[in-house]
Amino acid sequence: MKKQPIQLSDHFTYGRLLRFVFPSVCMMIFMSVYSIVDGFFVSNFVGKTPLAAINIMYPILIILGAFGFMLGTGGAALVGKVLGEGDRKKANEYFTFFALVIIGWGIFCVIAAQIGLRPLCILLGAEGQVLADCLVYGRIIGMVLPCFMLQYFFQTFFVTAEKAVLGFGCVVASGILNIVLDALFIVVFDWGLAGAASATAMAQLCGGVFPLFYFGRDNTSLLRFTRTKWDGGAMIKACSNGASEMLSCIAASIVTILYNYQLLALSGDDGVAAFSVIMYSCFIFTGFFEGYAVGSSPIISFHYGAKNHGELKNMVRKSFTLEVSAGIIMTAAAFTFAVPLAKIFVGYDAELLQLTIEGMRIYMLSFIFMGVGTFGSAFFTALNNGKVSAAISFVRILIFECGSILILPRFFGMTGVWSSIVVAEVASFMMVIVLVWKYQGKYRY
Repeated sequence: MKKQPIQLSDHFTYGRLLRFVFPSVCMMIFMSVYSIVDGFFVSNFVGKTPLAAINIMYPILIILGAFGFMLGTGGAALVGKVLGEGDRKKANEYFTFFALVIIGWGIFCVIAAQIGLRPLCILLGAEGQVLADCLVYGRIIGMVLPCFMLQYFFQTFFVTAEKAVLGFGCVVASGILNIVLDALFIVVFDWGLAGAASATAMAQLCGGVFPLFYFGRDNTSLLRFTRTKWDGGAMIKACSNGASEMLSCIAASIVTILYNYQLLALSGDDGVAAFSVIMYSCFIFTGFFEGYAVGSSPIISFHYGAKNHGELKNMVRKSFTLEVSAGIIMTAAAFTFAVPLAKIFVGYDAELLQLTIEGMRIYMLSFIFMGVGTFGSAFFTALNNGKVSAAISFVRILIFECGSILILPRFFGMTGVWSSIVVAEVASFMMVIVLVWKYQGKYRY
């Protein structure tokens, strides 16, 4: 018997909730394929110095693309609320308006990236061959920044449109294309780092353009592009809602920059390369946390708009149970697979391999607490409370994590670097619990 489609207005059991968020979880994991695949091919076929260059470039690209994530999450929260109120026409107008803003901002960023990339890389400490590699990778990827932003933007809107599976399929297709082109450009054509950048750029082009065609015509989803106009109020509301997500992207990039600085000082290029591998591995495990946040947010926004307080309470209880359980399971899995994961990337260098494994086993203890912190920020965004959501992101990353990475290595060296994330996530876990308890009377969940 064919299962009935799941709608935002449904009551969510554990099974129905997991079914609904599953495409978003898979989508987030496959979004990470771009950097993971690049890292694998570059590390094994080009070298560890280009691998370090990619890790230096990655936070710059995330900062430039963070606006797309802000309008995606913040705009989807507003559109989901309007859909819950029953005004589909206005929801489509908002959706179209936000997409046009993303495209305009993306074009501006292409120009800015080409002009300012070299001085920015120098400012971040890149020099010599690392600087040259940064420029090669960054200038190619920078040409498709609008598509990179649109991919983030459409992640949440596919879920809001009740087409999460289609969104997942789009990301999978882009990920497979990236893998095939990486093998072709790097291994067969021997294009080196330029080949890795070109493969990722083409994959992002595919993932960003397809949704434009889908939503630009008649479709079976809740959303499609329509006539729209500038709406300053909607823009301010969406930016306010999604500010925490943009802040999270920017702050996480700043943290990566700080990690690179500390690692360069303590262990040189090997430290940065080891951190790159740890981050690639983390993308695989943390896809559940980020995907669950993306997939569950439209449900929360819809029932908030519909004033269905009972379902809000149901979502809060089930979400915290799932996040904590997943964190424990993922920590155990990370310890089990630390060695084979590290060997995939740096098995050719015994000293680098050992450094990577040691760091990975400390760093991944943070998974136990990370899910609650990730969900907490997304939860308040979905409730259209951008201030609390932004506060969580700001304190979690810019205070707890930045503070840890600046202080702990002074006393504990490399162990302090790897354990910084653990200290930060424990503090974030406690903060989110307090805030969710504090606001339960206001939102009646």
